[in-house]
Amino acid sequence: MKLKYERPVINKINAGMPDKYGMKVQTKAITEIDGLKISNLIEKFGSPAYVLSQQTIENTFTEVKRAFTNRYPKVQFAWSYKTNYLDAVCRVFHSLGSWAEVVSGFEYRKALNNGVEGKHIIFNGPDKSKGDLILAIEKGSLIHIDHFDELYMIMELTEVLSQRPKVAIRVNMDTGIYPQWDRFGFNYENGEAWNALNRIMLSGKMELVGLHTHIGTYILTPNAYAVAAAKLTDLAVNINRKYNHKIKYIDMGGGFATKNTLKGAYLSGADTCPSFDTYADAITSAIVNSEISPEDLPTLILETGRALIDDAGYLIGTVLANKRLADGRRSTIIDIGVNMLFTSFWYEHEIYPAKETSVHTEDTTIYGPLCMNIDVVRAAIQFPLLQKGDQVVIKRIGAYNMTQWMQFITLRPNIVLIDTKGETHIIRTAETNDTFLQHEKIPDYLIKN
Repeated sequence: MKLKYERPVINKINAGMPDKYGMKVQTKAITEIDGLKISNLIEKFGSPAYVLSQQTIENTFTEVKRAFTNRYPKVQFAWSYKTNYLDAVCRVFHSLGSWAEVVSGFEYRKALNNGVEGKHIIFNGPDKSKGDLILAIEKGSLIHIDHFDELYMIMELTEVLSQRPKVAIRVNMDTGIYPQWDRFGFNYENGEAWNALNRIMLSGKMELVGLHTHIGTYILTPNAYAVAAAKLTDLAVNINRKYNHKIKYIDMGGGFATKNTLKGAYLSGADTCPSFDTYADAITSAIVNSEISPEDLPTLILETGRALIDDAGYLIGTVLANKRLADGRRSTIIDIGVNMLFTSFWYEHEIYPAKETSVHTEDTTIYGPLCMNIDVVRAAIQFPLLQKGDQVVIKRIGAYNMTQWMQFITLRPNIVLIDTKGETHIIRTAETNDTFLQHEKIPDYLIKN
C-alpha cells in the first residue's frame, strides 16, 4: 500500500542539543533523596524546601582530599563561608578537618561562633574594618591583605597592639583566563605584588606567613592553576633569596567547576567539568617542580567551596500551573523562583519530576511564581507535562543559593539537612511575617489608634 504523502515540517529547537542520533526525549524522575521520598519531605517540611545531604558532602570531601593528599605531603582545606554559611553546613566541614575562610567581619564572627580557633581562620576580602583587623590580629588569624590601604592600616595597628599580625598577600595574575580577575589583591605582572611583599618584610612589624591567589570562578582549565602556582612559588623563592625568609603556605583559593551547565555552553557540565585529580595534578606539579627545596615545601591550602557543596543541595517544589505562550510553546509555573535559586542566572539547572511520567516531552519554559519577567528557572527544556500539584526536584544547588537568595515577594522556606543516618533536621526555619515585624519600625505618626 502506498503511504500517504506528508509535507516536511521544520520545527525550531529551543531546548536540548541534537546529535546525529537525534535528541534524547525521556526525562528521568528523582523520587527520593538519600532514601527519603520527595513527597514525604514536602509533606513534612512544606513546598518549596531546600534539602542538603550530609552524606554527599562527606563523600565529596573524601574524594577531593584523596586527590590532593595522594600528590602532596601537606594539604589543608578551609571551608569557604560565602559559598554556604549556614552554621550546620560549616560545622560539617569543620568536623571533617576544614578551617574557615571568610571575607567579612560578619563571616569572621560566624566562624568564631562555630568554634573555629582564630589561628584556623583565613580572613580574605577588600572590606576589613579596623575593628575586624584588631580582632583578627588578637586571635592570631591569617590576614590576607588585599590592597595597600589595608597594608598601611595594619602597619598603624602594630604601633598599638602587642601581637604581631600574621599576614599574607592576595596576588592576581594573568593565567590565560578571561576575564582576568584583577580587582582583588596585588598584581603579579606590574610588580605590585613584589612591592607589597618588600614593604611587609622591610617594616619588620608583621610576620609574612603565606601567599594567596584566587584566579576566578568555575575554572574549566586546570592548567591556569598550574600557571598561578608557578608564579606564587616564584615569589616565595625570591623572598627567600632576598630576605632568607621561608613562606609557610601557598593558598590557591577556589574556583573549581562543578557539573552544572553554564548558560550558553554547547556541552553539559557533566561532560566538561575536570576531575579533582586533574586540578590536583596541575597545582601540585607546579609546586613540587619549583625551586623550593623539598624540606621547605609550604603547606598547600585550598578554599574550594562550590565543588564541595553543589552536589549535596536540592530544591524541591510543586507545579502551580501550565499555560501556552504566544508562540505556542508550553510554560510550567512552579513555586520556586529566582529569589530562591539565584544561580539560575548562571546555570541551566537540571530539573526533574518527582515521580515517573510519560516518555513524551515538549519544549517548555519553566517559570517561578514571582511577578517579574526575569523569574525564569529554565528558558527552554524538553520536559514532560506535569499537572498542578505535581512535585519537582532541582538538582545541584548547594552553592551560593542559601547566601545570595533574596526575600522578594515570597518568604524563604525551610532548609533541611539529611544526616548520615537518614534522619532529617531543620537547620534554618521558614520565614513568617513575624520575621520582619522583629526588624521593622513604624514612626509614631503612622500608627493609628
